[in-house]
Amino acid sequence: MGAVYTQLSLKERRNIEDWWHAKVPVREMARVLKRHKSTIHREIKRNFWADDAFPKKYAGYFGHAAQLRTQKRRSVQRKLIRHPDLCKAVVDRIKLGWTPEQIGNRMIFERASTRVCQETIYRYIYSKEGMAQELWWYLPEHRKARRPRRARKRQAPKFDRDVSILFRPDDVAHRRQFGHWEADLMLFKQNLGRTNITSLVERVSRFTVLLKNPNKRTKPVMGKIMKAVHDLPLLARKSITFDRGTEFVSWPHLQAEIGTQTWFCDPSSPWQKGTVENTNRRVRRWLPRKRDITNMTDHELKRLCDQLNNTPRKCLGWKTPAEVFREKMMEEIGRRPYPRRQ
Repeated sequence: MGAVYTQLSLKERRNIEDWWHAKVPVREMARVLKRHKSTIHREIKRNFWADDAFPKKYAGYFGHAAQLRTQKRRSVQRKLIRHPDLCKAVVDRIKLGWTPEQIGNRMIFERASTRVCQETIYRYIYSKEGMAQELWWYLPEHRKARRPRRARKRQAPKFDRDVSILFRPDDVAHRRQFGHWEADLMLFKQNLGRTNITSLVERVSRFTVLLKNPNKRTKPVMGKIMKAVHDLPLLARKSITFDRGTEFVSWPHLQAEIGTQTWFCDPSSPWQKGTVENTNRRVRRWLPRKRDITNMTDHELKRLCDQLNNTPRKCLGWKTPAEVFREKMMEEIGRRPYPRRQ
């Protein structure tokens, strides 16, 4: 039987602080403390202190601060103990057959003032209090013991080989054809919320569309993309190239519902959609990663798009993206055959 894992003590954390400032290797710290090296790496990464308001020389790992952070995180996880009414509401729904995911997301939908996420609910179910009530029995699979963390990790989304960027036509790759887009998700600091922005860029004109999302869930993200491009004629939305992020796994809906072809970069190859990556760098001038965009309105985002699309670009011969987009639209419309008169 393996040894029981115990949390790092304040004394151990103060030792780590002294050794970190003395630049002692993590492997040596782990050997002296008789801990796994990944435990030390994780501890330093999780509790590393840095603040933009102070010079970098004041950043670092501090044992007492790490202890306080850990205690605060653990108290948050015990929210169902500290709020009996919330706990009762959660337990009642579990006994009705609701899953922790359904309970947590329903609270978000109801805009509950005090709520918990599904992970907190699972931890309560398998805690001493939850086991005493045998709440595990009400879960779909009736597991008396929770699966190991590694077994709960989501598998990487699968993308068909047919939609690999390797099969994207040369006319798209060399910008010889109008109507092909690239998309990406712009993320912001996690402590500011889960709000993010989808950036869409047409490859020939560099015309940009920015869409605000409340989270990274694939259906809302892809739904906004479909809504944004749906009103364009098909000749102006022939394809969109994505990376392999989980937010884009609903790509079959895009192809099936509005007829827009999808292509996907190779894993860990964002440079393959360089047009949108370059645009993101331009957008970061006004929307840096540390900015809180939670209360940013769609009107403000539209003004930023207009500013980008009406700025001359060297790669366009000093035309603006909006001008080139209009020109290409007129060219494509002019090429369309008119229906014969009966």
